[in-house]
Amino acid sequence: MRIGIPAETRPGETRVAATPETVKKLAAKHSVIVQAGAGLAASVTDEAYVAAGAQIGTAADAYGAEVVLKVRAPDAAERGLMKAGTVLIGMLNPFDADNNAAMAAAGLQAFALEAVPRITRAQSMDVLSSQANIAGYKAVMVAANTYQRFMPMLMTAAGTVKAARVLIMGVGVAGLQAIATAKRLGAVIEASDVRPPVKEQVESLGAKFIDVPFLTDEEKEIAQGVGGYARPMPADWLARQAALVHERAKLADIIITTALIPGRKAPVLISEDTVKAMKPGSVIVDLAVAQGGNCPLSVLNETVVRHGVHIVGQPDLATLVAADASALYARNVLDFLKLIINKEDQLVIDREDEILKATLLCSGGELLRK
Repeated sequence: MRIGIPAETRPGETRVAATPETVKKLAAKHSVIVQAGAGLAASVTDEAYVAAGAQIGTAADAYGAEVVLKVRAPDAAERGLMKAGTVLIGMLNPFDADNNAAMAAAGLQAFALEAVPRITRAQSMDVLSSQANIAGYKAVMVAANTYQRFMPMLMTAAGTVKAARVLIMGVGVAGLQAIATAKRLGAVIEASDVRPPVKEQVESLGAKFIDVPFLTDEEKEIAQGVGGYARPMPADWLARQAALVHERAKLADIIITTALIPGRKAPVLISEDTVKAMKPGSVIVDLAVAQGGNCPLSVLNETVVRHGVHIVGQPDLATLVAADASALYARNVLDFLKLIINKEDQLVIDREDEILKATLLCSGGELLRK
C-alpha cells in the first residue's frame, strides 16, 4: 500500500504528519512517499526520510497515494490531487461543515483526529492532548518572553525581586502543562476551572485553585463536563466567576487562558474592564484566540497593548515547537493507522469500531457528519 505525506500549505503551519521514526515503521511494509521539503519547517530533511525508507516525490505523488497523512485539512487545490476513495487522516476540523461537504464531494474517506473519543483505548491517538500539552508549555515561554520582569523571586545585592504571579484560566491538558512550566520557572500560580475534579490536579502541581461556589444542583451537574471538556455554565455562575476572576486578575502579572468548548465560540473569561484593572506591563496569552478568544481584546496573529497590558493572540502555539509537536503528532497518527490496517497489511475500515465511527467524516460521497 502507498502512504503519502504532503507538505502543509496553510500559512504558519510548521508541522508534518510523519517523522523518520514513524516512516521507518511504515516503510517496513508499505511504500511511503514524502513530498520534497515536507519536513523542513520541523527540522527534518529529505535525506532523513530517505534513510528511514521513504521515497521523495512531488505533491501530486504524495496526494496520489491510497492513504494520505496530513496535519491540516486540504484546500481545494489539494483535494483536486486526491482520487476518489483516498483515505485522508489529519486534524480536519470536524466542525467546518463546508469543508466536510467538499471532502465528501471529492469522494474522500476522511478521518478527523480531533474527534477521537477520550477513552482509554484511544489515548495514544489523542492529538488534541498531545498538541495542547505543547501549547501549554509554549504559552508560558511566550509569556515570560513578553513580560518585562523576572519570573522567579531573586535575592540580589541590589535587593529582592518578587516572583511573578501567574493566573491560569482553564485547567485542561494545556492549563496543567502551563501550571507545571510556570512552577518550574519559579512563579506563584493560581488556577481556575469550572470542573471541581481538577482542583486536586491543580494543587498537586503546586498551584492554588480558585473556587467558585456552586449554588444549585444544576450548576454542579454541568460543571462535571462531558468527554473531558467543560460545558457552558449558567449565567449566574459565570457572573460569580467573573467577579472573582476580576479580583485575582488585578493581582496577576501573567494570565494564560485556555478555555475552549469544541464547536463553540470561546467563552469570555477576561473582560475589558478586567484588563483595565490589571497592572501596567501585565501579559495575557489567549490560547483560544482562533475561536474568538477568552478576552475580547485579543487580536488573531498579533500581540497588542491595550490599557497597558500586552495581549498575545498567537494561535496554534504548538507550531512554534514544530520538531517535538510533529514527533508526537506522527506517533498519534501511526497508532490510528493500526485501526485501519490489518495484520495482512491491508486497508480494512470497520465502521462499527467506536473510534473510527467517531472520526469518519465522509466516505463514498456520503457526508457522515453535518
